[in-house]
Amino acid sequence: MLRRSIATVVTGLSIASCGTNHGETTTAFVGARIIDGTGAAPIENGVMVVRAGRIEAVGTAEFIDIPEGAERIDVSGRTIIPGLINTHGHVGDVLGLEGGHYSEENILRQLRLNARYGVTTVNSLGGDGEAGILVRDAQDVPTLDRARLFVAGPVVTGDTPGEARTVVDENAAMNVNFIKIRIDDNLRTTSKMAPAIYEAVIDRAHEKGLRVASHVYYLDDAKALLYAGTDFIAHSVRDQAVDEELIELLVRKGVCYSPTLTREVSTFVYEDVPDFFDDPFFLKEVDPKAIEQLEDPDRQRAMKDSRSAQHYKEALEVALSNLRPLADGGVKIAFGTDAGPATRFQGYFEHMELALMAEGGLTPMEIIVSATGDAARCLGLDDVGTLERGKWADFVVLAENPLDDIENSRTIESVWIAGNEVPEQDRSKL
Repeated sequence: MLRRSIATVVTGLSIASCGTNHGETTTAFVGARIIDGTGAAPIENGVMVVRAGRIEAVGTAEFIDIPEGAERIDVSGRTIIPGLINTHGHVGDVLGLEGGHYSEENILRQLRLNARYGVTTVNSLGGDGEAGILVRDAQDVPTLDRARLFVAGPVVTGDTPGEARTVVDENAAMNVNFIKIRIDDNLRTTSKMAPAIYEAVIDRAHEKGLRVASHVYYLDDAKALLYAGTDFIAHSVRDQAVDEELIELLVRKGVCYSPTLTREVSTFVYEDVPDFFDDPFFLKEVDPKAIEQLEDPDRQRAMKDSRSAQHYKEALEVALSNLRPLADGGVKIAFGTDAGPATRFQGYFEHMELALMAEGGLTPMEIIVSATGDAARCLGLDDVGTLERGKWADFVVLAENPLDDIENSRTIESVWIAGNEVPEQDRSKL
């Protein structure tokens, strides 16, 4: 199991016997260290009171009054953090290693998978359809027990400004949360979207009240997009070191930067058998058939011989070296992975991303804030991301303190969304 029962309810009932909260009761989580996602010092011996799916009170046991009749769940010795928010994922298309399976059923399956790994919100940046809209529109309820979803609709393309504006209009009619564009030549093998087209997209999106997320690779493109008014930089600058102009633009315009370091990892890591193929935290959720396919010697050889794979391996080092200067310059780093396409394993890759951010020089507290409070702000979400009064009670209970080692994010004992314990995987359906 990914999770295990974490303690006993002080009233004498076990967590297992309590079942999910479903917004019907008031529950007090008592005794944990609480890292609230704001960057503030942890609350030791904390109490968090949850009612109707939202946080009613949070603070030290000395100052929080627990309502009479509330269920008390003892989480002494544990650490509570907000649920992780992936600002750049993809949801619903892949089954195993095969695309073309976009459906409500697959979207929900993947959102439950994310949730079991402590990823409680996913911003899907591209490839989304009406099924995703329906799933998103059903989530603002106190009975929710799977990850929340926000969507960008189809990635905007077009050979002319007019064609691209039409796609923006169609996405706006779907009531998407973001508009997504790609400005990349795929290592000089394809043509990039021309400035006249992406400027038209950005202008039309803003007319519709929508923000634009821009896929980038090159430093010059990132700066040009910022001058054009993009609202979100999706992916690291990977061709060279970031400069003061980029940092100043990002800070002045209040634009967040999502590194998606694991996107690069996925392009080359399967040239051999990766270490995480022996990691129980990975194995408990992965389809064994996917591992078998990725261990195929011919597939591994093709990746090892791939010039693009080796180029992206070098690009990862550039991306890592750019992370600390951006953070030091005051840029908001928005946790994201680009997980969801085949071989980018949802849930597990989010925890890999946390570790890579540490490798890039960020502290555990900076990483947690990037993946929670700052991620929510970067998406314009005001009721998730931090453990504060009035917000949805989306949080993760950890056995170990992630401030000691960010990889302690993997010591998940339980995940709660809207105050409901996320169900374990139904092994009978594997």
